[in-house]
Amino acid sequence: MTLVAFLSGAGISTDSGIPDYRGPNGVWVRDPEAEKLSTYGPYMNDPEIRRRAWQVRRDRTLLDASPNAAHRAIAELDQRHGIAVRVITQNVDGLHQAAGLPARKVVELHGSARSVTCTGCGVRTPMTEAVARVEAGESDPACAKCGGILKSSTVLFGEHLDDRVVAEAVAITKGCEVFIAVGTSLQVYPAATLPGLAADNGARLIIVNAEPTPFDDRADSVLREPIGTALPELLRTLGTPV
Repeated sequence: MTLVAFLSGAGISTDSGIPDYRGPNGVWVRDPEAEKLSTYGPYMNDPEIRRRAWQVRRDRTLLDASPNAAHRAIAELDQRHGIAVRVITQNVDGLHQAAGLPARKVVELHGSARSVTCTGCGVRTPMTEAVARVEAGESDPACAKCGGILKSSTVLFGEHLDDRVVAEAVAITKGCEVFIAVGTSLQVYPAATLPGLAADNGARLIIVNAEPTPFDDRADSVLREPIGTALPELLRTLGTPV
């Protein structure tokens, strides 16, 4: 059984209509103030920042997005005889699972934007329920259980990644025979350490990304073509053990 590990970033989801945040034309490049909406300190301390964040969440671009050809190709690879797939994703959109990949095979480094978490009692509820409350007139909905501040179930700037999630990602990386980094600049840590770790442990390293990355010189293959066509074509060649 060949274990193929993927590290996916924002670039894999742009064909689904979800904007890139860090790219040359990313949301935070065009509007630096928008980054405050995803920063823990300002979010927790400034009710106006939270109100702005909830208005942004009313845009259903992410919640209504559908998996694209790249997501589907990864899920289909998992159904192929002799191949085991694991995805480590920097994305919070849930599109790998929506494409049919079992949730247990997806490691969400930065959490999920499809639910909200109370910063007081920790209860987790669907994002759609919180957005419905905003649309009904609540500008900054509080936890229905304890009255605490609600945030999306994502890792905001200023928060630490879950150590157990990172450990799982590292274990997958060390154990894979093929490591494919797709749609990620490989500049955000600790995710950016994973390609090198995979190569150090003997994995075949493949990078699929429109822009150069710091690991291109260590990769066995680098593909610059559009992800929606390049990745499905690449995965068709992985039908037998590498």
